[in-house]
Amino acid sequence: MSQKSNRKLRRTGVEHFGIQRKIVANMTTESWETIPHAGANYEPDVTEFWNLFQSLRKEPEWSGITINTLMLYVITQGLKACPALNGHISFRRKSANGRVETISDIDISIPMALPIGGMMTINIHNCERMRLRELSAYIGDVRRRMEKTDFNEAMFSAALENTVRLLAKGKIDVIARRLIGNTVGKGKMPRLNRGEKKAYLAIPESERLTKRDIEQGTITVSNFGSVYRASYVTPLMLEIIPPQICAIAIGGMTERPGVAAGSDGVKAMSIRKYMSFCIMFDHRALDYEDTVHFMEYLDGVFAHPEVMLEWL
Repeated sequence: MSQKSNRKLRRTGVEHFGIQRKIVANMTTESWETIPHAGANYEPDVTEFWNLFQSLRKEPEWSGITINTLMLYVITQGLKACPALNGHISFRRKSANGRVETISDIDISIPMALPIGGMMTINIHNCERMRLRELSAYIGDVRRRMEKTDFNEAMFSAALENTVRLLAKGKIDVIARRLIGNTVGKGKMPRLNRGEKKAYLAIPESERLTKRDIEQGTITVSNFGSVYRASYVTPLMLEIIPPQICAIAIGGMTERPGVAAGSDGVKAMSIRKYMSFCIMFDHRALDYEDTVHFMEYLDGVFAHPEVMLEWL
C-alpha cells in the first residue's frame, strides 16, 4: 500500500479564477454533466478551394476577407442546408419528456481573443442574412468595439442573465453560493465604482460590446486552426453549451499525400491540402445521420469552389 507523501510541492504561481474563467468553468461543467456528447471528425480535401481563395484574395473586391471569415460563411451555408444542427433542446430527465426547437436565425457563438488577453465568446447574430463581405464587416466592427469594452462589466451582465435563468429553475442554493463566491474572499470579483460605471455606460452601445454581443447563440463554432496555424492537431472533443445541440471546431490545414483526379479524369497521387472539423452533437437531440447533409454540403463546396464567386 502506497503512503501519502508529506513532501510539499513547490508552486510556480497561483491564480484565482476571474469572471472569465468562472463563466467558462460553470458552462463547460454543466455541459459535460448534463449532455451526452457524440461526435465525428471530418477531414475533407480542400486543395482546390484553398487555391481559388488564394487567387481571389489578390482581387480588390476580396481585400480583407480572411480564411477564418470564409470558413464561418461556409459553415453558415452548411447549417442552412442542414437546419437540424441549429437548435435548442429542453429535456426533463425524470419524466423523459423533451423537445428540440430548430431555429431559423443562425446566431453563431465564436471564441475571440481579447485585447487584454484571454478569450470571450461573441455572438455573431443572423449569419444567415449576411453575404460574405457583410459578415467580414460585422466581425471587424466587433473587434473595433472591443477596444472600448470593459470585459469584466460585460461578462458580469452575461453572468447575471445566467443567474436569472437559474432563478427561474428554482436553484436558489446555487445562486446563493455564487453570490458569496463572487463578493467575498479570494474569489471576489473587481467591479467598477458608481462613477466609473456611469462613465462606462455613457459610452454609446454602438462603440462597445453589450450583453447582446455575448449572449447565448444557437450554435458554437471554435476555430482552433486560427490559434495555432502550424498545427497538425485535429480537435477531437469540445463541449456543447446548453441549450445548444451542436458545436463545431475547425482545425488547421495540413498537407499530405492523397489521390485526386486530374483535368483528364485520371487519378494520381499528389500532395493535397486537408482541413479537419470536429462536429459534436447532443445525442438526445440528434443522431449521426442528422449531420450527413451538413458534410455533404461542405463536400460540394470543396469539390466545386467556384461557388464562392457568388458569395460577396
